[in-house]
Amino acid sequence: MIDEAELRQMSPEERARLLRAIAAIDEPHLLDDPRLLWWRRVAVRVTAVVCVVLAGWTAVLALTLPGRYTTAEWKPAWVGFDVALIAAFGVTGWALWKRRQVVIGCLIVTATLLCCDAWFDLALDWGTSGFWLSLASALVAELPVAALLVFRARWLMRMTMRMVMAHSGHVGPVPSLWRIPLFDTEPGEAVVPAATAGRDAPPV
Repeated sequence: MIDEAELRQMSPEERARLLRAIAAIDEPHLLDDPRLLWWRRVAVRVTAVVCVVLAGWTAVLALTLPGRYTTAEWKPAWVGFDVALIAAFGVTGWALWKRRQVVIGCLIVTATLLCCDAWFDLALDWGTSGFWLSLASALVAELPVAALLVFRARWLMRMTMRMVMAHSGHVGPVPSLWRIPLFDTEPGEAVVPAATAGRDAPPV
């Protein structure tokens, strides 16, 4: 049994290695679950098929959609979209107030809706007298706020990863989110996590 005095005599690197070893024993790695491997393979294949189908459908729309189209549901479409945007802001504010982890997803959803709002305003007002107002709205309000929300979501994800790394015994700066493996806390793209050391990467 290691007591506190012995722990204090260890170097920070030795304590980090010990903590990683304990975490690997107490918490089996999620990628060992065969059900997760199956769903991962299915999700990757479905995503690839969806990308191909959507690319073809986009090409069809680009060739067949009319230049002008009159609709009777203009007001419900835009009012419904704005209601969704208000709801997104409201849920985001609630999650921030309550300090819930779901705020990261809320920030990304709200930013996406703001970008969509700017895009449709600009696209639908192109060639009309209202285009410049839509452009000013996009540049001054919608896109800057969307960028702010995305950067705050990124900051929260990095802070969350920093806490996970610290509690798992990893030291050093948080690497780019593009380099952090799913379900792993080991920093760096070439380092094999302790929980998966000696095991081949699962097939896709």
